[in-house]
Amino acid sequence: MDYFSGHISTLIEQLSSLPGIGTKTAQRLAFHIISMPEDRVKKIADSMMTARSQVRYCRECCTLTDAELCPICGNRKRDHGTIMVVETPRDLSAYEKTGKYDGVYHVLHGAISPMLGIGPDDIRLKELMRRLSNEEIKEVIIATNSSLEGETTAMYISRLIKPTGIPVTRIASGVPVGGDLENIDEVTLLRALEGRTEL
Repeated sequence: MDYFSGHISTLIEQLSSLPGIGTKTAQRLAFHIISMPEDRVKKIADSMMTARSQVRYCRECCTLTDAELCPICGNRKRDHGTIMVVETPRDLSAYEKTGKYDGVYHVLHGAISPMLGIGPDDIRLKELMRRLSNEEIKEVIIATNSSLEGETTAMYISRLIKPTGIPVTRIASGVPVGGDLENIDEVTLLRALEGRTEL
């Protein structure tokens, strides 16, 4: 049984279809949107439509941008000889927030997952290999997640790139800051041990 009118129910239903938005959050957002001034609601709706129609993939790294090249690929001060391969634009954003990486990226938009029917042709590997043949690349850093899919993807990419002679590295993964060793799984602990550095 619907508690609200058709328009409100439809808005709640549409909002709750977004990832990470449950029914309660969708209701809260819907009531907030309804109480907002109409011009602000229009700005939000217009910005969503504009982003949907104007945003595309960067010609080089395949991240999302509204220009032919994203700001990182278009920046000549970046080290274009080092490419960090990440799964999503969110991962790219996370590394950029550190302020410590000055190379460029390649965004796969997914990871290989035979269980989900996602193969190498379903992610942006062809574009990566094209970049490696066209540019002077000194290193490829694989920064996929530490999940089974991320590890599978990392191994696959490594096997693809090795014959080219370009050095391939994998980010270290291990104990998170503030994490208790007793609560961390064995694979993570092993990675932390193997990725140790001299103090």
